[in-house]
Amino acid sequence: MLTIFGRKKLTTERTANLFVNTIIETVEKGFPDVAGFINDSPEFVVSPNIYPEDYGRFLMIVITGNFNYLPAHFQENQDDEIIKLSIAKLAPLFDMSVHQLELTIKEYKDCMSRLNVPSKNTLYAMSKAVFAKYELNDFQEEYFRSMKTPNPIFLKNLDELMRNFLWNWDAFNEKYKVITDMTD
Repeated sequence: MLTIFGRKKLTTERTANLFVNTIIETVEKGFPDVAGFINDSPEFVVSPNIYPEDYGRFLMIVITGNFNYLPAHFQENQDDEIIKLSIAKLAPLFDMSVHQLELTIKEYKDCMSRLNVPSKNTLYAMSKAVFAKYELNDFQEEYFRSMKTPNPIFLKNLDELMRNFLWNWDAFNEKYKVITDMTD
């Protein structure tokens, strides 16, 4: 029915604001469950003891992963504009300059790509980044620890959990039409 009456228009500025606020809230509320899952995973011989408040690296992984999905869902240059505006809103929250945050996101993106070769699946890359950034290899049984690779059972379960932190741009685009400014 939304298509009969049209979609609500949102500027790229408003879209970035909505994205940033929703991602932060989702991570703040959801990371204690992620930490609990990691700490209680039977695939670890010793609990990693991830603190529920230690979500900074996780937030960066979630932001970077979600940015990877933007180009497939927006018109030319809208994705770049939404990312640029989001970074400008996020930088003060991380106590960084825009440039510093851009470099950090690039480092996370490069790390995720490197960890996930040859796959291009962003969800898997996010899970592998959680494994690496929280140094979970140290807590595995010797077999996987010596190979320096996540236990596939743990990774599969983490993938399922990570799905909750991916923005549903398809549903968003069914409801909203993103415009550069209100004069469009």
